[in-house]
Amino acid sequence: MNTTAERLYALLPAIHRIRDAEQGYPLRELLAVIAEQVAAFEENLEQLYDDQFIETCAPWVAPYIGDLIGYRTLHGVVPSVASPRADVANTIRYRRRKGTATMLEQLARDVTGWPARAVEYFQLLGWSQHMNHLRHHAYYAPDLRRAEALLWRGSAFDTFAHTVDVRHISAGAGRHNIPNIGLTLWRVRAFQLTRSPAVEDPDIGSGLRFRFNPLGVDLALYNTPETEEVISHLAEPRNVPLPLTHRWLKGHLDDYYGPDKSLWVELDENPPQLITSNRIHICDLSDVKDGGGNVIAWAHQPAAGSGLVAIDPVLGRLAFADVPATLPLVSFHYGFTIAIGGGEYERSDPAVHVAPVQAIQGGSVLQPAFNTIQNGGTVAVQDSRRYVETPTVKVDAGKTVIVRAINGTRPLLVANGDIELDLGAEATLILDGWVIQGGTLTMPAFADAQPRYLILRDCTLVPGPRTQGGGAPPQADDPGLVVHHPFTKIELERCITAPLHIAEEVEISLHNCIVDATAHDLIAYRAPGADVLAPGGAMTLESCTVIGKVHTQQLTLASDCLFVAALALGGDVWKAPLWVERRQQGCVRFSYIPPGSRTPHRYRCQPEEGDQQIRPHFTSLRYGDPGYGQLRQVTSDKIRRGAHDESEMGVLHGLYQPQRETNLHVRVEEYLRFGLATGLIYGS
Repeated sequence: MNTTAERLYALLPAIHRIRDAEQGYPLRELLAVIAEQVAAFEENLEQLYDDQFIETCAPWVAPYIGDLIGYRTLHGVVPSVASPRADVANTIRYRRRKGTATMLEQLARDVTGWPARAVEYFQLLGWSQHMNHLRHHAYYAPDLRRAEALLWRGSAFDTFAHTVDVRHISAGAGRHNIPNIGLTLWRVRAFQLTRSPAVEDPDIGSGLRFRFNPLGVDLALYNTPETEEVISHLAEPRNVPLPLTHRWLKGHLDDYYGPDKSLWVELDENPPQLITSNRIHICDLSDVKDGGGNVIAWAHQPAAGSGLVAIDPVLGRLAFADVPATLPLVSFHYGFTIAIGGGEYERSDPAVHVAPVQAIQGGSVLQPAFNTIQNGGTVAVQDSRRYVETPTVKVDAGKTVIVRAINGTRPLLVANGDIELDLGAEATLILDGWVIQGGTLTMPAFADAQPRYLILRDCTLVPGPRTQGGGAPPQADDPGLVVHHPFTKIELERCITAPLHIAEEVEISLHNCIVDATAHDLIAYRAPGADVLAPGGAMTLESCTVIGKVHTQQLTLASDCLFVAALALGGDVWKAPLWVERRQQGCVRFSYIPPGSRTPHRYRCQPEEGDQQIRPHFTSLRYGDPGYGQLRQVTSDKIRRGAHDESEMGVLHGLYQPQRETNLHVRVEEYLRFGLATGLIYGS
C-alpha cells in the first residue's frame, strides 16, 4: 500500500479493519484503488497552487504569467534566457530600477551573456559649472598626474570630461552627448591555463628568460573576471575580461597575482613552491636589438642576485634574476572568443569509454602508454604539461584507442616530425583535447581495402611551419593532418587545424572548426603528395571557417561556412579559390563563397550575383590573437546574419551573436528612460 492508501485505511473504525483482516483485506485493496485517484487529485491541487508563482509553475504556464506583466520573449541563446522563467521572474526587479545605469548594465549582462558596462555619457561632458551645482569629480581638463585614470581614456572606464559629439550613438559614431548611454560588451573570454611549464627563450634564454605561452611565442595575459554580487554595482576593470597592462598590474598586483587569481608563478617542486608577490616586478621585457636588428637581450632584466622575477603581461614574458633551481610553472589566462581547440574549458565526456586506462602526467614519455593500449584502451593525460617527443600511435585491427586530455587540462605535444597513425583494419582512433605543435599527423596507405576511423575532438593542430621529412624547408601552409589511406573516414569537431591533405577517396566531416593555411592564397585543403593540383577527399562542413584555398573531389555539404580564399596575385596554377571537381553532387548553403569559385548548387550564399563587394572582415586571422576568427562589426549583415538561423556564418555561428544583440535591443527599448538613446559598443 502507498502512503495515501494507508492514511485512508487508518481513518476507518477499528471494527471494520478487524473484520477486513478476517476476510483477507478486500476493503484495504478497494481503498488502494481509490487512493490512486485521491493522490492524483491532491497532486493536481498542489500544482494549481504552484502555477500561481513563476518560480514553481509548470513550464507551459511561464509564457502566460509573462503575458500578464507584458513580458516579450527573447532568443533563448544564453542560459539566463534559455527558459523564460528566470527572465520573467526578474522583470519586476528590473522595472523597479527602470532607467538606472546599474539596471541597464545588469540587463545587458543577462540577455547577452557577455560582461557589460553602462556609461552615462552626459556625466562625462565638459561644461562651465554653476557655483550652486559643483561637480568636483568633473574636471574640464584632465589631471595628468592621475596615471591610472589616463590608462582608461577612450574606454568604457574613462572618467575624463569630453566636448560634445552630436553624432547619433545608435549608429556607432558619436558618444559624448546629453541623451547618450553606452553599453559596452566584451565578447572575448578569458581562458585559463594552469601549471604549464614556462618555455625558455631559444635565442637568448641562458636559463633566465621564459615565455608564458607553451608554444614559445608572445601572448597577452588576461585577467579573470570577478562576478558582481549586487545589481547596484557598476562594472569595474576587474569585473570584465581585459588584457593586463604594465601600469595597472603593477598598481594592483595583489588583486591579480596569486593562487586562484589571474596569474601566478611556481617552481616545479614537490609541493610546488609559489613565488611570492614581493619578488614579482612588473616591467617591459621587450626585445633589445643590435645595429643589425638581431635580438641580444630583453629590456629591464632583473639584476643578478636581486632575487626578483620580472613579468611582462603585455608580451607574456618572464625573466629571472638568477637561474631557477627547477622548471618554472606558470598559471595564467589568455583571451579567445569561443571554446574550440585544445583548452581547459569543460568538454563533454566521450561517448565511447574504452578500458584499460593509462594515466599520464608530469610530461613523461607517451610512447610506452601508447604501446600498452594498442589492443584497445585509453590514455588519459592528467595535466597541462609539455610532452616533447614524436610518437607512433598504433591500433590493432577492430580495436578502439582514445588519447584524451581530461577535463580541466590542455596538454601540448611538441613533435619534431611526422606522428604516424598506424591503424589496423576497422580500427578507430580518437584524439580529444590535445594541442599538437611542430609535427604532422600522418596515416599511410595500407595494403588492404578495409576502412579506418579517425576522430579529433577539441584539438589544435597549430597552424604554421612544421618539420618536414627529407630535409624539406618548413612552409607556412605545412599540413597538420595527412591521410593517404583511401578508405578512411575522418571526423573533426571543434578543432583548429593547419591545412589538411586528404586522399581523394576519403570522406571527411568538419563541425565548428577552423582550417588555417595562414594566408588567403595558400592551400588549406588538397590531396597528399607533391602534386598541388590533386583534389582532396569528399568534404562535409558545418559552421566552419576555412582560411586558404580548397580543392576537393566533392563538396557533399557546406552549411553556414566562411571560405576565406583568393588566387595568388600575378598568376596562379589553381583554377579557383574554392575548386570542386564534382559539381553535379552536393550543395553549398548559407555560406560565403569567394568570387570565381567552382562549386555545386548554391542556396542563399554570399556574395550574390552582381554584389561582389561583400566580404568578411576579421578582427584577426592570426592564430593566438584574442580576436582570431572573429567577424568585425563592419562586415555586412548578409554575412553576420546570413546563416540558416540568422546567426553569423563561420566558426562563431554557435555563439549566436546577432541574436544576443537583438535581445538587448528588444529589452533596452522597454527599460530606457524617455528621451535617451543607447549604443552598443564592443570592448573586444
